[in-house]
Parts: sequence; structure tokens; C-alpha cells
Amino acid sequence: GSAHATGDHGRASATVLRTGFDVSLLNKTVNVPLAVTLNEVQAPESAEKTALTARLDGVDGGKPFSVLRADVAEARATATAAKSEGSTTLARARLHVPGLPLLSVIEVQEVTSTATCEAGKKPVADAGLLGPVTVLGKKVTLTTGGTTDVKVPGVGEVRLDLSKEETTSRTAAATALELRVSVNPGDLNVAEVDGTVTLAKATCESPAAPADEAGQPPAKADEPPAGQDAEQPAEPAADVQAQGARIEAEAEADLA
Repeated sequence: GSAHATGDHGRASATVLRTGFDVSLLNKTVNVPLAVTLNEVQAPESAEKTALTARLDGVDGGKPFSVLRADVAEARATATAAKSEGSTTLARARLHVPGLPLLSVIEVQEVTSTATCEAGKKPVADAGLLGPVTVLGKKVTLTTGGTTDVKVPGVGEVRLDLSKEETTSRTAAATALELRVSVNPGDLNVAEVDGTVTLAKATCESPAAPADEAGQPPAKADEPPAGQDAEQPAEPAADVQAQGARIEAEAEADLA
């Protein structure tokens, strides 16, 4: 029924960019973790984000530092009782790290990822790359399913994994590019940067298939027996909700 439809909804997420960097500035006297995400969305709360730049404050002599610039950077996530889907598109994008302001770690023409989970069907993950890729100033040819290693003396090293697609019976995940970055511009003595970058990731989890529900008796084990409902229709429901709210509030307090 519609009363607990949200429980049957699938879930989906989409992220254009996520970084986990460790930056050592000035001969390792300062160590700064840099975690940046751009356009991260999750459903059931169907959402879309399209910001085009990801910035960091306080690493570049106090000036905002642009980590990612793109012409298109879209993340969408939707979830209904029939289908959940996450999708991302990133086009004409350049990724920079502190210490290498002029040289981009990677430039891509277009990367996409889609994860689609339909009730009763096999989930599908799809990650794609269009056009050339430039890593640390070098044009590279990437192979699907393998790791590409790009080394530039005096600058650093980037290892790239292209188009990771994973599915289970109820989930799918697609990542267009995963990078492991190690930048150490020795001559410049500005910053050492180590870490990971995920570009264009989408995930989904299937809604419950209608067939699953049909096989079950109407009252599920964790619901109050039907008899109780019949005796006092209004109050138990209110009670249950209040308890639910309290439990949620406690859980949030624990997390905080």
C-alpha cells in the first residue's frame, strides 16, 4: 500500500568528484588532509546538482584553490517503487592539486556513469569515457579493466583505473575513473600530494520486487498483530510513530 511505499523504494547515489588527499606543505612541516566532494546526491529524495567548480580554501596562501573546473558536471539520483537510478556526467574537466597550479593532474573530454536498478530485473552498471585524456600534461590511452600508470620525472605519478562496473543481484555501481595520485614537484619544494580521486560515480539498490511482496502474508512479523489495530485504531499508530521519532533522534545524537 501507499502508506509504507517508501520502504519499498530503491536507493541511488551519484557523485561527480570525490577526493581524499594528504598534502604536505613546506618540507612536511604542515600536513593537511583535503577531502573534497562535488555534486553528491542521494535518493529517495530525488535530487540533481550541477555546480561546475570545486574549491578549497586555505591551502594556497589563503587564496581559494580550484580543484576541479568543468563545463558540465551533473549528478542525478532518483528512486521510486519501480526503479532507482544514479547518473553522472562530467565534460571538459580539469583537476588540479596544490603544488601544481599550472599543470592539471587530469583533463577529460567527457566521462559518464549510470547505475540502474529496476524491481525484478538485473541491475545494470555502465561507465564510459569519450575523447582524449591528458594526465600530467601527457596524452594517454586508457584501457578498460586495467591500470594505466603515468610517471613524469620531477612532477609525480598517477595511476588510473577506467570504467569500474560492479553488480550484484540487487545493486549496481559504476565509476568512470579512479586515480591514485602522488605528486612531488621536488624542484619546486611547494607541496607533496598523495591520495585518491573518484570521478563520475553512480550507485543504486533495487526496490523490492512485487513478486517478493506477493509471497508474504499481509502482516509482516515486525508489525503489530492485526487484532491490536482493530481494538484501538488511532492510538497505537501514534505511539509507534512517536517511538520511531525518538529512536531516530537518539540515533542522530549518537552520530553527532
